[in-house]
Amino acid sequence: MSSIIEILKPGLFTTIQDLGRPGFQKYGVSVSGAMDFFSHRIANWLVGNEERAATLECTILGPSIRFLRDATIAITGADLSPRVDGAEIAMWQSHVVKQGSTLGFGECRLGCRAYVALAGGVEVPRVLGSRSTHTRTRLGGYEGRSLKKGDALSFCVGIGISSCSRRFQSPFCEKLLTSRTLRFLIGPNDNQFEPESIRAFQRDPYRVSTQSDRMGIRFEGKALIHRGHAETVSDAVPFGTIQVPSNGRPIVLAADRQTTGGYPKIGVVITADFPVLAQLRPGDEVRFHSINIEESLDILRSMEKALLGGCVP
Repeated sequence: MSSIIEILKPGLFTTIQDLGRPGFQKYGVSVSGAMDFFSHRIANWLVGNEERAATLECTILGPSIRFLRDATIAITGADLSPRVDGAEIAMWQSHVVKQGSTLGFGECRLGCRAYVALAGGVEVPRVLGSRSTHTRTRLGGYEGRSLKKGDALSFCVGIGISSCSRRFQSPFCEKLLTSRTLRFLIGPNDNQFEPESIRAFQRDPYRVSTQSDRMGIRFEGKALIHRGHAETVSDAVPFGTIQVPSNGRPIVLAADRQTTGGYPKIGVVITADFPVLAQLRPGDEVRFHSINIEESLDILRSMEKALLGGCVP
């Protein structure tokens, strides 16, 4: 299959991601996948792909991409000032890019991670059912790594042209990029923290650390105080788990997380706020707010309705 795009500049950290490889955590294999699953799904819908198709996840500084054939694209998530041949293009809608054109990005105006969908989806071999990249283990994606200058990629179907012209309109898009509240369910190890620490965790602001990555978002702020040891029996850790190591600084585990963890877990960020977590940049200040499971499910239903309601043919 002939190449459709060539990477001229890789950007800060650009990887191939889909919705991950669930089902293999018992073997120690991370799920991986798009950090912001909402933006990833919308990008695919905009170009006529099924939602699991692979996209390019671009972090803070986007890549420069030359198109070797005509293609239909869409860009969602963070606003990294996308441009085609120097002319700014709208996000959250599909565009036809002509052969020889270059997609580039400018300043990061809002958010952290943008998603570039290509009609047909990015073609790389599936590993354990997924095309997602897990760079720590060099699994999946393009040679198990972030993209670099000179890489050439193909589309899965035809030549990457879609007849659809679509856009997505929803207040949810701006909300996921601007929200500074992470809602969570308390537990399962909240009894291993001093009651005042639990109250302070929901009262005081925390700042995103520069040490954050796709494995976990680290936060700086008032240290949480453990009751006794700062370790527990290792068990499974889902996306959103809030672990607190011995230094008392919370870490929210993300897409490339390990499969088990032994630090006490004060809570778990709700599914609907995973995109908010994914779009936080180092230095952003956030607050944590606990809710119950019923509220969490209601918020997730509203999110799915926003996804369906914002689709405009």
